[in-house]
Amino acid sequence: MNKLTKIGMAVAALVTAPAFADYKIQINDENSVSFGGYFKADFRHVSGDIAYRDFWIGNNAYAPDTEETRFHIRESRFNIKYQHSDIKGVLEWDFYDDQQPVGSSETVTGGHSLRLRHAYIDYGNWRIGQTWSTFMPLVSIADALDFGGAHVGQVFVRQGQVRYSNGGFEFALENPSTQSGKSQSMPDVVGRYTMKGGWGQVSVAALMRNLDDENDVNAADGAQFSYNVHGRIKVAENDDFRFSYNSGRPGRYLSPGANIHDTATGGDINKADAITLAYRHKWNSDYRSSIYFGQLEIDETGADRKHWGVNLIRSLTSKISVGAEIGNYKTESGDSNYFQISAKFAL
Repeated sequence: MNKLTKIGMAVAALVTAPAFADYKIQINDENSVSFGGYFKADFRHVSGDIAYRDFWIGNNAYAPDTEETRFHIRESRFNIKYQHSDIKGVLEWDFYDDQQPVGSSETVTGGHSLRLRHAYIDYGNWRIGQTWSTFMPLVSIADALDFGGAHVGQVFVRQGQVRYSNGGFEFALENPSTQSGKSQSMPDVVGRYTMKGGWGQVSVAALMRNLDDENDVNAADGAQFSYNVHGRIKVAENDDFRFSYNSGRPGRYLSPGANIHDTATGGDINKADAITLAYRHKWNSDYRSSIYFGQLEIDETGADRKHWGVNLIRSLTSKISVGAEIGNYKTESGDSNYFQISAKFAL
């Protein structure tokens, strides 16, 4: 443990500071503007047979004898929140413009374009705009340095929607486009119910998509259904256990890139089953660790992909954290190990 502790103190990371922690400017009794986000610097080394990525997703290229190291700041982000009485508008961007380590030449500067994450309005029980899909199990995401943790087993989508919430119930109509960009005539429909208590929370969500194959024999046609069960359970005084189970025919919603173009067999999106598991332990007021795992299986394509990681994170102050993470990503073609250290300053 002493060796791991020294690694965690020497280098850096954190991913779970509040998404919209901010500095607030009160304009008058009814209007305010807030600025938030964080700065994050990552050092990442990947070696094995799966090509380097800044973070693992559900579909990563086979590249024998990979040995690559990068320093980047792409996860850094900023947001602006506008408040007028009981109306709120939020905008947020990060720098994963192309989601690959390319873009501007690094001969002079490692430039990356902004990528829109969120743009939505809250009014009463309604949320309208682009934000996390109602089908996405946010509370189950691991406290990981690899951005988002085990994407391979997780629903991970931000998109345009209209959502109504009341108590533990949520209902939404969401953007129905397929991953290949084909427009659809009917919106995707999502429903979710969440139970909360001093013990934590558990949710059940369902997704229905009504797709038109447009005479493409490789595309899905008709109603497609999927569901997930997810949650975060408190353990002892300071620990928690996070989980998600996803099944059905979600297509692009599950494991980014794994079911490209919502690939279908016999008119239905390929059936997928996926899980994520994570346990976070707080050693004391300054140190914490997470161990996590994710897996995806798609029988029709033979996909069987896994990602595990373990980290040590230290909070230097309430705003700055440092840490290190090791892990492995595996597909049907091969696997790669990775080592990541990061530094994060949350506003």
